[in-house]
Amino acid sequence: MKKVKSDIQIAREAKMRPINEILAKIKVPDETFAFDPIGRFIAKINLEYLDTLKNKPDGKLVLVTAITPTPAGEGKTTTSVGLSDGLNKIGKKSIVCLREPSLGPSFGMKGGAAGGGYAQVVPMEQINLHFTGDFHAITSAHNLLSALIDNHIYWGNKLDFDVRRIVWRRVMDMNDRSLRSININLGGIANGFPREDGFDITVASEIMAIFCLSNDLKDLEKRIGNITIAYSRDRKPIYARDLKAQGPMTVLLKDAIRPNLTQTLENNPAIIHGGPFANIAHGCNSVIATKAGLKLADYVVTEAGFGADLGAEKFLDIKCRKSNLKPSCVVIVATIRALKMHGGVAKEDLKLENVDALKKGFVNIQRHIENIKKFGLPVAVAINHFIKDTENEIKVLIEFCKGLGVKASLCKHWENGGEGIKELANHVVELCEENQANFRFLYESNTPLFKKIETIAKEIYRADEVIADTKIRDQLRSFEQAGYGDLPICIAKTQYSFSTDPKLKGAPTGHSLPIREIRLSSGAEFIVVVCGEIMTMPGLPSVPAAETIKLNEDGEIEGLF
Repeated sequence: MKKVKSDIQIAREAKMRPINEILAKIKVPDETFAFDPIGRFIAKINLEYLDTLKNKPDGKLVLVTAITPTPAGEGKTTTSVGLSDGLNKIGKKSIVCLREPSLGPSFGMKGGAAGGGYAQVVPMEQINLHFTGDFHAITSAHNLLSALIDNHIYWGNKLDFDVRRIVWRRVMDMNDRSLRSININLGGIANGFPREDGFDITVASEIMAIFCLSNDLKDLEKRIGNITIAYSRDRKPIYARDLKAQGPMTVLLKDAIRPNLTQTLENNPAIIHGGPFANIAHGCNSVIATKAGLKLADYVVTEAGFGADLGAEKFLDIKCRKSNLKPSCVVIVATIRALKMHGGVAKEDLKLENVDALKKGFVNIQRHIENIKKFGLPVAVAINHFIKDTENEIKVLIEFCKGLGVKASLCKHWENGGEGIKELANHVVELCEENQANFRFLYESNTPLFKKIETIAKEIYRADEVIADTKIRDQLRSFEQAGYGDLPICIAKTQYSFSTDPKLKGAPTGHSLPIREIRLSSGAEFIVVVCGEIMTMPGLPSVPAAETIKLNEDGEIEGLF
């Protein structure tokens, strides 16, 4: 029996090509105006070069999403990488566009986010750790604004900040629950005026959202200036531009905003840029990266975080609305294991064939398919193969999807790379070339804010009602009166269920969507609606992945997966 290698072993054995050779595949000239290499295997693409491509036709955009996540795993990133390799295998010029991993999950519970098996992006260790420093730049820019706020108050408070109504929190790129709510400026007059504050994780920062939704540096600077940071004592909004913060913050981001290009294990191009979470933010890589890919390739494969109810909905209703992007088709990733968990099987029993439980779990993938079709987009299903999947289980899933009018393809990219996913690649090309997409948003921009929330809750989550107290409803009305009524909604909730209860698997109905808090992101141009018990600063698990991450005797990283 062939010994199964770990993801990190496979990545370490990769035969990477110099980055200028990868860029040459997509006809990026080996000249300084086009890109700047960072070492041998990573490059930053220059915005000036991308400007020269504006008149080129766009390629086809393929969105990869997934069923509701479970501890059994779905493999959305792995499938995205594998599909792009598969498209290249069948003669199409394809680029995969991914998000950058956050250090919090890498050292917490989720692990790395560079794919797996023979469908990975490399260099894996760098991508999962500091990479090109983009997250550090975003963190620094965010916290510069925090420092400017407290400094302004310290030196006289000419803008009349009400210290009880400062809405701009600090961030760091690590899971640290102890920083969710803190007191700052303690220790006497020399340190400023004491007040309550708190930290979010960097991927939940509005700067991260702005970074990923901006079209260029000018747009980035304007959006930063529009951030609502606080309210004065007479309840008037105070913006980042009132502190002249947009200039220095943009300076900190001027290099980070350039897309990062690396390669897959099969030496195909991969753009990895930006990284908001989909459970607490909008969950998509940068608009600049996606649009760059569309100019440089025939096909762009991109992913949206977590299940389709979170990542795909936000990709379509927020990112596409703000950028005029239009996917040609959507791939929903599923595993037999995860569907059995949705059918009630415990994780330790997943290795056993259980067709009855699998059939019970079909309600989850069915709902995701139905939801995507509401956006007018054709759907394909990728069955991410595990070695313990049985022929009976695979057959009934394929037949079930066929009954819904959707083709499900068995994908063995983890084991065989692009060769193992060619069936799906060919089907994706068929869907794209047939031009079946009739893309539409779930709601119109001029729909009232509360009605937008209700639409998402009822149409996507299948909730019976939205629970919001008078304070929440008054805030929404005040946002509308202030001119923000046209903004889309970004719901923050658990990724583990259509409901706000992570224990409700499958496709629950008859539940409620309780709103705990709403936040105006006037720079990113959406309204964050915090539901249930979701936290914008996660904590580490009882046994964090960090406990097994170390350098071995050869100076190589172990435990990062």
